[in-house]
Amino acid sequence: MTDESGAPDDAPALPGLPQPTPAPQSGAYRVLARKYRPRAFPDLIGQEAMVRTLSNAFETGRIPQAWMLTGVRGVGKTTTARILARALNYERPGVTGPTVHMPELGVHCEAIMESRHVDVMEMDAASHTGIDDVRQIIDGIRYAPVSARYKVYIIDEVHMLSEKAFNAFLKTLEEPPPHAKFVFATTEIRKVPVTILSRCQRFDLRRVEAGTLVAHLTRICAAEAVEAEPEALAMVARAAEGSVRDSLSLLDQAIAHGAGRVGVEEVRAMLGLADRGRIIDLFEHVMRGDLPAALGELKSQYDAGADPAVILTDLAGFTHFVTRLKLVPAAGEDAAITDVERTRGTDFAARLSVRILSRTWQMLVKGIAEVQAAPRPIAAAEMVLVRLAYAADLPTPDEALRLLREGNASAPAGSGGAGPA
Repeated sequence: MTDESGAPDDAPALPGLPQPTPAPQSGAYRVLARKYRPRAFPDLIGQEAMVRTLSNAFETGRIPQAWMLTGVRGVGKTTTARILARALNYERPGVTGPTVHMPELGVHCEAIMESRHVDVMEMDAASHTGIDDVRQIIDGIRYAPVSARYKVYIIDEVHMLSEKAFNAFLKTLEEPPPHAKFVFATTEIRKVPVTILSRCQRFDLRRVEAGTLVAHLTRICAAEAVEAEPEALAMVARAAEGSVRDSLSLLDQAIAHGAGRVGVEEVRAMLGLADRGRIIDLFEHVMRGDLPAALGELKSQYDAGADPAVILTDLAGFTHFVTRLKLVPAAGEDAAITDVERTRGTDFAARLSVRILSRTWQMLVKGIAEVQAAPRPIAAAEMVLVRLAYAADLPTPDEALRLLREGNASAPAGSGGAGPA
């Protein structure tokens, strides 16, 4: 049994979480990224500015003929396109036009969200790049919708279209028939001709902040009755790099890896990460110039299964975090940051200069590329730590100049003390 929203009767009704889509009749498992796919504008997390603009446009009737949605993978471009198609064609008793208020499923909603509505056509431009594919759209656009209010054309990865295909679109986008709307999605906005962009209303979908992702994953774990450690969810959110779909895919994998439980050790093993606390220990050894301890810690993490490139990447990430803490103390309030990182990072920020942190960052970024290209990554990583440890206690250029001046001033006459060059 399902209710009017199309969700199962026993679906968890948690605030801020999309109602789960019903499972297929076959009973096959439905991955979290599809099960909790947003079905209305309020379900889109981290995109408040876009939702507010679209809501105002629909309320005032200022609906453009085409939208261009851009952003990194997994932030909701295709999902937003389907929600737009649903809003344009929302139909229930008492609803006379497009609306963003869709508390219940309308006549066309289920078919639109499942990509099987005859008036909402989705095309993947990555596999339909030629002018013939676009001509089919142009030839069919003149005809009125079969059952819905608007014909909606959703073209994903639009930057893959050929130059001729883009040119064929120009006149249609400029003056489309009143019953047609276009929604384009792309991850490479710079590859889309400006002549196309100028005919669309553009929205840049933002990467979702780690704290927002952690809260979203926490709600999903509660809905799925999965035990999850907050630090483990923070690790998943960091690994997703702002992509909601990636975070849900990783959460699915972590649940399977941990046999129904999402723990720190399970997630660390799954992602090939080093212990966050041990990364901080390694950072401390390097900053002290204690090379034996640093190399020993690296070898220990490597023997435990951590990838050398990932270790250095995490080290660079902690260096960046300490630098941010030094310049913006409020950076420690991020929900994705553990208490250990916050406490020890604050201590390092108070003791290390920006010049030292900046130099460490530059050496690590160069070193990560060396490790990734090296035939023996662990040996390359050790050499990066050697450079870092020997550079850690070197004076900065202005400190060296000051020391030279002080040494020259204190040297007795005729001692041959060198002055600054």
